[in-house]
Amino acid sequence: MFSRHHKKARLLFGLSDIVLIALAFEAAYQTRVFLPIERNFFLTVQVKALLLGSAVVGWLLIGYWLELYDRLDSALPPVILRDTLKQVGLGTIILILMEFLLRLDLSRAFLLMFTGYSFTLLMLFRWRAASLVGMIRREFGQPHFVMVAGTGDHALHIARLLEESSAYGVRLNGFFRTENEPAIDHLTVSREYPVYPIDTLPDRLKAHVIDEVVFAVEAHVLPGLEEMFLLCDEEGVRTHVAIAFFPHVNSSVYLDRLGTAPLLTFSPAPHDEVLLFLKRTTDVLLGGAALLVLSPFLLLIALIVRLTSPGPAIFRQERCGLNGRRFVCYKFRSMVDNAESMRASLEHLSARNIAFKVKNDPRLTPVGRILRKFSLDEFPQLWNVVKGEMSLVGPRPAVPGEVEKYKRWQRRRLRMRPGLTCLWAINGRDEVDFETWMKLDMEYIDGWSLALDWKIILRTIPQVLSGKGAH
Repeated sequence: MFSRHHKKARLLFGLSDIVLIALAFEAAYQTRVFLPIERNFFLTVQVKALLLGSAVVGWLLIGYWLELYDRLDSALPPVILRDTLKQVGLGTIILILMEFLLRLDLSRAFLLMFTGYSFTLLMLFRWRAASLVGMIRREFGQPHFVMVAGTGDHALHIARLLEESSAYGVRLNGFFRTENEPAIDHLTVSREYPVYPIDTLPDRLKAHVIDEVVFAVEAHVLPGLEEMFLLCDEEGVRTHVAIAFFPHVNSSVYLDRLGTAPLLTFSPAPHDEVLLFLKRTTDVLLGGAALLVLSPFLLLIALIVRLTSPGPAIFRQERCGLNGRRFVCYKFRSMVDNAESMRASLEHLSARNIAFKVKNDPRLTPVGRILRKFSLDEFPQLWNVVKGEMSLVGPRPAVPGEVEKYKRWQRRRLRMRPGLTCLWAINGRDEVDFETWMKLDMEYIDGWSLALDWKIILRTIPQVLSGKGAH
């Protein structure tokens, strides 16, 4: 229930941004038109619509990218100030780029006033966002009455979560106890709630408003409650089953279907096919464009590698991809040609106990050290990205020998398509120890979004250009 109301709040903040940005744009335009400045300023309807549309879309995308709408009703003023400054600053840059690309001659005073007006209006709204959202819920939203079936520890946990959602209009009305639970008349959470026998559910549905029922009972009790589920279904009452069968599972849980058979699904990795398709589309477009644009540069690097040390320009190595699929990973050769045969003699120097990594590796060629420092040796993997074996962002592809040494929880990193960069790349690169590296990959998988991918890409660029953290 909280997630539904949270989505409504995000929608409200997004809509408010559209209105406020449009107001700021029009106010800036009218102010500039009537300012007694020597040079006249006028925009045609088409140009005005294009600029306003670009501003609105840009502001919204930046807001979602910064995850600004997720915390507006609970963020502290300094956080709101910081995020609004970022949004307005980046949004203004988008307008300036639009002016440059379309060769418009926008008034600098107009841009300055639009920036100031939009920042002022957004800050005034967001400063009072929590109270405004609360007022809207009170005035226009109806209370949502919920009952919990069950009286055990998990039922009490669900009850506390419902109480925490009271700001969203959720009202906990009491509990139902099943036949195998103690015969008690009330339960205390933050306050005292009545407890009714489960067989009184039909009468309570007739006599009282109950919008939803959450079943938080032991797994073996559920089959005996089939009649209650059917009753709620017939009455049109939404029901939930609190999953407590696997208390330590961190997977996303959702209902899927195989034909007509419903399946309760546990997904330990991102599963939204639409978002994953957009991620793959981004990989193909950006990866393909990068290969085309950088092809002369890549050919030059290949030539330099080939001329400065014996051996091929491209180093090929088998790696583990999505769900353990094997593929050939491409890199510019940065080591001597017989580097693999020398590995055994250097194992004792590895800074990591699983992933082999030697600081100041003696097998590196002079050119290879430069390639490694600025990650230029990884560029051929853009071809792996276009082929679908890798992604621009994701856990680094591991060699099979390393995967065999993984702990069980570390193998979950294979459930995401490997990438050119990830969280470890913007948190120290080769200076990150193996355990932290694995945990950062888990953090990426658990919190994955398209916005997170773009954040990592944009933060990777300066990190790589600086050459920091590369061994």
